[in-house]
Amino acid sequence: MDNGAAAYRRFLEGDDKGIEDIISEYKDSLILYLVSFCGNIPTAEDLMEDVFVKLVVDKPAFRAKSSFKTWLFAIAGNVARDYLRKAKRRRITSIEELEYEPGEEEDLLYEHFRSEEKLLVHRCMDKLTPDYKQVLYLSFFEGFSNTETARIMKKTNRQVENLLYRAKQSLRSEMRKEGFTYEE
Repeated sequence: MDNGAAAYRRFLEGDDKGIEDIISEYKDSLILYLVSFCGNIPTAEDLMEDVFVKLVVDKPAFRAKSSFKTWLFAIAGNVARDYLRKAKRRRITSIEELEYEPGEEEDLLYEHFRSEEKLLVHRCMDKLTPDYKQVLYLSFFEGFSNTETARIMKKTNRQVENLLYRAKQSLRSEMRKEGFTYEE
C-alpha cells in the first residue's frame, strides 16, 4: 500500500492529518494534470480543490484495484469531464479567469519544469489536442504505466498505446517547428 492510501485510510479513521498529507503530496501534480483539460491554472486550481472536497465530503471507497495515485487521478479526470460538460451547456467564466495574469502560469510551470528543454516540451504540448496532452503528461511526467493511464483516461490499453504513439509524433513535429533538434 502506498503512502497516499495509508494517509487516506488514516483520514477515513478520523485523522485529519491524513487528508493534509494527501493534499500536500498531490496538489501540484493534479493542477498540472487538470490544466490539460481546462487550459488555465486558475480553473485547474478550482478543479483540484473540487477533487479534495469530493474526498472529504463523499469519502469514496478506495478498493486498491490500482495505486492510490491512479485512483486519485481518475477522480480528477471525472471532475474535469463533469466541469467541461457543464461548461459546454453554459459559458462559465470565473472572476479568477477575468483577473488572471499570464505570469502566474509561467511561474508555476517554471517551478515544475526547471530546465529550458522541459519548458519547450510543455509549451509544445500546449499546442496538442487534449487527449495527446493528457496521455503524454500521465505517461512521462507522472510516470503512470499504460494500464494506469488507460484507467484514468477511461480508454483501453490499445487506445492508450495508439494515442501515445500519435502524441509523441505530434509533439516531435511541434518541437521541430520550434527549432529543437534531436541528437542521434
